[in-house]
Amino acid sequence: MSDNRNSALPPNWVVRVSKSRNINYYFNTVTGESQWDAPTSTSIEKRRSEPQKVKLRARHILAKHEGSRRPSSWREENITRTVEEARNKMLAIRESIVDGSRKFEDVAAVESDCSSAKRGGDLGWFEEGTMQPVFEKAVKALEIGEISMLVETDSGVHIIQRLGDDKP
Repeated sequence: MSDNRNSALPPNWVVRVSKSRNINYYFNTVTGESQWDAPTSTSIEKRRSEPQKVKLRARHILAKHEGSRRPSSWREENITRTVEEARNKMLAIRESIVDGSRKFEDVAAVESDCSSAKRGGDLGWFEEGTMQPVFEKAVKALEIGEISMLVETDSGVHIIQRLGDDKP
């Protein structure tokens, strides 16, 4: 953006508009960090003096079911499959990835009920404490590149692949 809203921001920060909320947020073009409140030089310095959290990176495939906290997705407006059906679907998907007949990101793009499907399931970098605890614990338990067994959260049934970590 080149308007004057960016001129009062610290270096590398720009204003963007959230597609999901249709409101402004602030994005650091160097670190990839985003936040709802406008950053100031004071808030940036304060954050730099605080202990840094580990950032993790993972991709996943999600199968929602009728008991998921939001049983709808970009693929299906009203998800009616049972949790058992979701588990069975994900076991078959995992097997096809592990045996090499399908690539994780290709499967995620067409099978995942998460909007991250359009990025091959890539959730990008996230800090500790920002994902559901069960999900985060599963990511931390994986080696980079490793694929999880089924992981169940309030969102549904996941298969996760850890892509990296960025320890401070």
